[in-house]
Amino acid sequence: MITEELSRNVLEVWGDDGARWLAELPSILSAVARDWDLTVGEPYAPSYHYVTRVVCPEGTPAVLKLGVPGGTSPTEAAALAAFGGRGAARLLNVDHSRGALLLERVTPGRRLRDLVPARDAEATSALAAVMRRLHVPPPPDHQISDASSQVEAFDRYAATHGDNGPLPLDFVTRAGGLMRELCESANELVVLHGDLHHDNVLRGTREPWLAIDPHGLVGDPGYDVGTLLYDPDPDDRDEALTALVPARVEQLADELAMPLDRVVAWGFVKSVMSDVWTAEAWTPGANRSPISRAFDVARLLLPHLS
Repeated sequence: MITEELSRNVLEVWGDDGARWLAELPSILSAVARDWDLTVGEPYAPSYHYVTRVVCPEGTPAVLKLGVPGGTSPTEAAALAAFGGRGAARLLNVDHSRGALLLERVTPGRRLRDLVPARDAEATSALAAVMRRLHVPPPPDHQISDASSQVEAFDRYAATHGDNGPLPLDFVTRAGGLMRELCESANELVVLHGDLHHDNVLRGTREPWLAIDPHGLVGDPGYDVGTLLYDPDPDDRDEALTALVPARVEQLADELAMPLDRVVAWGFVKSVMSDVWTAEAWTPGANRSPISRAFDVARLLLPHLS
C-alpha cells in the first residue's frame, strides 16, 4: 500500500514524523475504517497522502484521505467546511489526530485537464465558474493562513541563491514585490482554494465541475487565477501550451469581472512562485532543473505588467 513515490514525498516533506506515519499507516487505515464503519476499496495513485475509495455504511461512495497528523489536513478541512459543497467536494468527516478526512466522491470524476488543449476555452470557463462558487468570505475566527505569508518564498530564494540560482533573480524580486502590492491593494478577502488547476477540478453530477484538494488560504481572489495559467502538466514546455495563455488571461478577466492587469500580475507572481518552490530542493549540479513551463508563462507575461 506504500509506494516508492509516497514514501519519498512524505519523507522529503515531513522527515522523522513522516517516517513514523508511514510505519503506522496500515494500522491507521484499519482503525479509521473500523471507527467510521467504512468498506475500503482500491486506492488512488498516491502523491503526499494515502487516498482510497471507500463506501460508507449507507452505501454512499466516498474518499478517505490520510496524511501526516498536523500536516495539511486541518487547512484543507477548514477550506472545505467554508466552501460547504459550493464548487467543491463535501467534507463528510474529519479526525485531525489521525490526519483523516472523509470526502464526497466526485462522480463521474473525469478531470478537467482532459479538455486541454482542444477545448481550452471551455476548460477555462469551467475554472472561472468554480472559482466564483468557491470564493466565499472567511468565516469568523477562522484558522486559515493568509496568502500574503507566501511572499516569504521569494525572500528565501534570494537569500539562498542570489544571482547563482536557476531562476533570474530579477524575476524573483519583481514577483515578490508585486505580490506584496497585490495583497495590500486587495478590495476583498475570500477563502481561496490555493491550488486550483485542471487536475484538481473533476466532472460532477451534483454540480457540473467540483474542486478537490484545496490548500486553503485567505486572500485576494486573483491568487487562484495564477496557477491555472501554466497548468496542466507544467513540466511539459510545449510552446503550443504556452501560446494558450493570452486567450486565457482575456477570458478570465472577462468572466471573473477582474481587471486585466491584476490577472496578468497574479499570473506572473504565481508562475514565478511555482518554480521558486521547486528550486527549494535544487542544488548546483542537480540533474533535474526546476525550470518549467511556469517560467515560460512568466516570461510571456513580464512585458504586460503595469
